[in-house]
Amino acid sequence: METEQSSHYLDIELLQGYLDSLGKPIVEQMFALYCQQVEIYLNDIESAQVHNSLVGWQEHCHKMKGAAASVGMYKLHGQLKLLEHTDESQQQKFVLLTELKLANEQAMLAFKDWLASH
Repeated sequence: METEQSSHYLDIELLQGYLDSLGKPIVEQMFALYCQQVEIYLNDIESAQVHNSLVGWQEHCHKMKGAAASVGMYKLHGQLKLLEHTDESQQQKFVLLTELKLANEQAMLAFKDWLASH
């Protein structure tokens, strides 16, 4: 049984398709890889923010956006789509990055809850 939280953050239809076609062990591996990679993406986005690098910000948001989409984190994907093209100030990007980290944590918890229930 999926929780309301999971469906708020996740593309349940996509994930159920993965589960049905690939099996739970592969979906668990996909999520584990996302968890490893997202740390790198967030560090790279933070570095771009600190150095006020527009190209770096866009590039790393784009990479994380693709990773989020691949594991069905559609709400996080949508947030990254907006961040990738923002023209906010360096200070405002600090706030956006903080919000992104929180959203990522929420999406990861939703994924863990969803996976545990299957």
